[in-house]
Order: sequence, then C-alpha cells, then structure tokens
Amino acid sequence: MKDLRRYLVLKYIQYLVLSSSNAISTFLGLLGSLYTIIILQSAKVSSKSTVVLISSLAKADILVSVSVVLEMVVWTFEVSISSTAFTSALLQNLLTANAHVSCLLLSCVAVEAYLITFFPTDSRHLRTVKNARLTSRIIWILVTAECALFQTDVLLKASSTSAPTRSPWVLLFHFSSTAAALLRSLSYFLGILLRIANVYIYYKIFFSMSNR
Repeated sequence: MKDLRRYLVLKYIQYLVLSSSNAISTFLGLLGSLYTIIILQSAKVSSKSTVVLISSLAKADILVSVSVVLEMVVWTFEVSISSTAFTSALLQNLLTANAHVSCLLLSCVAVEAYLITFFPTDSRHLRTVKNARLTSRIIWILVTAECALFQTDVLLKASSTSAPTRSPWVLLFHFSSTAAALLRSLSYFLGILLRIANVYIYYKIFFSMSNR
C-alpha cells in the first residue's frame, strides 16, 4: 500500500538519513506509527513477511511514547529521582532501543526488497511470515539485552563508590563497564555499516527498475 511505503520513507529519513532525531521527526514518526498500526488492523492488509516487519517497526515507537510520558511525569510532578543517573539512563536507553530496533528492522525490509527484486523465486522460502516473526523476535531480544547491559552499567557505577576496594563487586563493575563501552563502539560502527548497506541496496534496486 502507498501509505505503508510513505511510512517506510519517513522512517528511513528519521533513522538512516538524519544524524540524530529531533522533535519534529520524532513527532511525525509517532504519528506515522500510530496511523500504520491502525492500517494494519484492516482486513484488507494481507499477512506477509514485509507487513510483519513493518508492524514490529511501528510498535517500536511505543518505547518513544513511554520515554516521553515518563519524562513529562518526572518534570510535572518534580519527582526526586529526576536528577539521578538511573532515570536519565533509563530514558536514554528507551530511545536507544527504539533507534536500534528501527534501524535493524528497516535493514531487514531493505534486504527483503533486494531479494524480491533480484531473486523473487529463489528467495520465496526465506520470505515467510514465520521467518519475519522470528527475525523481529531476535532483534528485540538482542536490543533488550544491550539496553539491560547499559542500565546495569549505570547502576554499578552509581554503587561503586560505596563498594569495597577489593571485592567481586569491583570486578563486576570493571567487566560491565568494559562490555558496555565495547558494545557502544560496536553499535556505532554497525549503524554506519547499516546506512551504507541500505544506500547500496536501494541504489541497486533503483537502477535495476530503471533499466527495466
């Protein structure tokens, strides 16, 4: 459907073109996701692997909504924990999870578009609803684990000052800190690679369709 294509374009601009999200792109993204979720409830939309990926992409913006609501609650009621590192990290991790899930799902949609364009018959056994749901589930599990590590690192840093100098707690703190730093670097470079891969895929698709 044309509306779903427009939604994908909006999400590609938001996560793979813009260097960072802003208030306008976030607001438009939330509206687009809400509209897409409503569209996907229609019986006219057939259950296909691409639709499954787009549905998971739209639902990822629930994390942004939760982050916005929490921030408004903290700001409105002047909750005392608003100044703690834990709350700040939690809000940031919700946005990070949304961005990472969205980028990975958009890349999956791009790969599927590539397979449909160049290997429509040979790839049919891969482009199934079951595989799309499994892929979405794996992406969510990986990103959840990533953000859990980031949140744990913040908690350990906050409590490291009161821990004994020599204890398993300190070893755990160093391990968590190192793992979180490595994962942040890996996420950064993976984001760059995903942008390059998506540009290449749609470049190939565009010129392939033009030649036809």
